[in-house]
Amino acid sequence: MKRKLPIVFLLLLMLLTVVTGCSTKSKTQNKSTTNLTTKPTEDTQFLMGTVCTIKIYNKNKSAALDDGFARIKKLADEITVNQKGSEVDKINAEAGKKPVKVSADVYDLCKKAYYYSQNSHESFDMAIGPFTSLWRIGFPDAHKPTQKQIDTRLPLVNYRNVKFNDAERTVYLTRKNMKLDLGGIAKGYITDQVKKVLVKDGVTSAIIDLGGNVYVLGPSPTNHSNWTVGIQDPKKSRGTAIGSIPEMNKTIVTSGIYERYLKVGKTIYSHLMDPKTGYPFQNNLMGVSIVTKNSVDGDALSTATFDKGLEKGYQYIEHKKGTDAIFITKDKKVYITSGLKNKFKLFKDSGYKLAEIKTR
Repeated sequence: MKRKLPIVFLLLLMLLTVVTGCSTKSKTQNKSTTNLTTKPTEDTQFLMGTVCTIKIYNKNKSAALDDGFARIKKLADEITVNQKGSEVDKINAEAGKKPVKVSADVYDLCKKAYYYSQNSHESFDMAIGPFTSLWRIGFPDAHKPTQKQIDTRLPLVNYRNVKFNDAERTVYLTRKNMKLDLGGIAKGYITDQVKKVLVKDGVTSAIIDLGGNVYVLGPSPTNHSNWTVGIQDPKKSRGTAIGSIPEMNKTIVTSGIYERYLKVGKTIYSHLMDPKTGYPFQNNLMGVSIVTKNSVDGDALSTATFDKGLEKGYQYIEHKKGTDAIFITKDKKVYITSGLKNKFKLFKDSGYKLAEIKTR
């Protein structure tokens, strides 16, 4: 499964004082805050080619932790490309031949991927597989293909040739050699499913981090209010933040170019593929972080927004209710959408400068 590797991390401030921009108390104090602890029940496992961590801050919830990881493993087995027995691989194997009946989860995920393919102005395409499998960026055999190889595959990358049958719950790729690659949305979908499992198990405070797809559930145990989420410097090793935002019951998903890439001569090719050209996106962005309610939306939007570049990407997110973004450019400037104006804190020693989009 092609995925964005982690470039977002959490700064859990174990302080009794309050972070600037966060309220001192949650709007509704209830009994759920009385059974929280600053020492979480947690586990970290390497799944889907990335590091997955779940931290639960309610007491006595080890069973919920087990349920959360069981959900990740089940969905990963169904969705991962090039994994023997996965349902997505079965769909790809039957391209141009016949529809494939899939599980409710995979069908739901495919429909969401189709929605964003249709509503991203073709910046996101669920049928990107012929290109990701050609370039192989992020794998040892990554290489720059010839223009002829790219041209041969261009007609195959078209989400409109993915057909659904709701009654039969089947997915059909109408052209031979088409390939789905849901890596641009799958981790977000799985993150949301893990959150549902935890909530069902009575968890009210938790952090879910699936390789950078972060969800902060409920209040922080330190102040019973917002968590402080750090935004990673895309040019440095993981753990170095350029700034932070206070959030609760939100997801933060980032796409960036400096953790998975192919360097050919002086050109750096990221793993984020442009379905219109067959080449990785080339613009002035180093990273885009999406802040929204559902991780599946944040995942798809981070890829679609990266494709558009700074100005078009900014306007794209500004028109989406309940969604914000942080853009980091190669000249070390940071742009934030209007909903984060009074929330984002840029660290003084980050080496970055807060800037604004110039209106025309």
